[in-house]
Amino acid sequence: MRTSMSWLKTLPQDIPAGIVVFLVAVPLCLGISLASGAPPLSGLIAGIIGGLVVALISGSHVSVSGPAAGLTVIVLGAIQAIGFEGMLLATALAGAMQLAFGYLRMGKIGAFVPSAVIKGMLTAIGLILILNQIPLALGLPQENAPGFTQPIAMLQHASPLAFSIALIALLILILWDTAFISRIKWLKMIPAPLLAVIAGVVIDRIALQGSFLSPLTSDQRITLPGLEGPADFFSQLHLPDFAMLFNPQVYMMALTIALVASLETLLSLEAADKIDPFKRHSPPHRELKAQGVGNLCSGLVGGLPITAVIVRSSANVQAGARTRFSSFVHGILLLASVTFFAVALELIPFACLAAILLHTGYKLARPALFIAHYRQGWNRFLPYVITIVAIMLTDLLKGVIVGLLCSLYFLVRSSFRSAISFTKHGRHCLLRIHKDVSFLNREEMRGYLDAVPDDSFVIIDATEANFIDPDIQEDINNFIQASKQSNVTVELKSVDGLSATFPGVSPSPRFA
Repeated sequence: MRTSMSWLKTLPQDIPAGIVVFLVAVPLCLGISLASGAPPLSGLIAGIIGGLVVALISGSHVSVSGPAAGLTVIVLGAIQAIGFEGMLLATALAGAMQLAFGYLRMGKIGAFVPSAVIKGMLTAIGLILILNQIPLALGLPQENAPGFTQPIAMLQHASPLAFSIALIALLILILWDTAFISRIKWLKMIPAPLLAVIAGVVIDRIALQGSFLSPLTSDQRITLPGLEGPADFFSQLHLPDFAMLFNPQVYMMALTIALVASLETLLSLEAADKIDPFKRHSPPHRELKAQGVGNLCSGLVGGLPITAVIVRSSANVQAGARTRFSSFVHGILLLASVTFFAVALELIPFACLAAILLHTGYKLARPALFIAHYRQGWNRFLPYVITIVAIMLTDLLKGVIVGLLCSLYFLVRSSFRSAISFTKHGRHCLLRIHKDVSFLNREEMRGYLDAVPDDSFVIIDATEANFIDPDIQEDINNFIQASKQSNVTVELKSVDGLSATFPGVSPSPRFA
């Protein structure tokens, strides 16, 4: 089994795969820009950087990087709080932080976040995506659209043509996930997002020629004004606002982007390795460095934050990619499409992009996830739901912290319950310490010691514990000293040297 392959030897597989990834990436880059409240060009720039920069540095063979749906909520909040140029500065700073994470060998950080919290974060992102895209699917303006508290007004202002485009695009995406399509190999090779976009453009063009539905207006389609060649493209690159370097909000946004982007990258990297047909392992520390360089570059030239993305990575593997050159090819094609074919991109209606994001949001928040977590028990279900609710009510970082605290509570509770056991049979009692105990177990220990009746015999067995907190030792000492007054005989079975901390305990018969 080969663990590394020459790019030249695998060009026949990597070039076609890069073309497929490009076709999937175009609508996703545009749709994520739309959901983030950013200019459409910024999503395409992020995709270009992900292909041309990250692919060259990354150690992953099949992973593809670009703008991610998981960051839309953060980016939207950042743009609303500090403006687009401020968000670019936060992205560049996040890249520097990720670069530091890589050199500090923090690639294993994802292993320390409970999966219930991670899945709760993704579900919350899915729900927010759905809520944000419904107005666009109805053809409502991006700004000043009637809210969900005004459903009648939403329907009155909706565009029947936009809704039809979104519905047909959504049906195509759903159909492409069925077993029927998967059995037809040549049909499955056509990327569903690309087909949804083509359908939307065709319906829009037909409507312009006919009179059965009111045609879409210019603000209901992608706009990339002034892009008629490479010179126009480079002239439209945005620089971050360096005057905001002293704004604390920028650093908070940068930290949020760095943490969430790193987490999503590491999860996507792990998933990509699992579907790699050659089962190669990607170095996580190197991936963080690559993503850091990518976000630093993207922020400096006007692009959205970048992560490794599993949708494009899956398309890459399914198309037969062998090395990361396929990702590089997709970056070249994205650059060519923006610099030479921007007019064609302006034919795309927002409604079909909204349908793609609605479908993505549903996959992240499908009801089966709630059922699966419920069946796994409250210690999994509650952190999952609480993370979702906290993110919906606050923001992504605060919601994840709340979810982590909830998971930590269940962890401590589980450890607390299994640390000590107490058995009583008549006048004979056995108090067993199963593992290390701390002051958190003090109240439980006191309750068991108080339950020992007068004129009884008790064994305190700590042979399975490697560490006993001094507070626990103090309680046991106090119990031993008081036991003489209640005629209680105490026998200690403890780890090496622990018995010496309990003076005055006379030998006693074994517990029967």
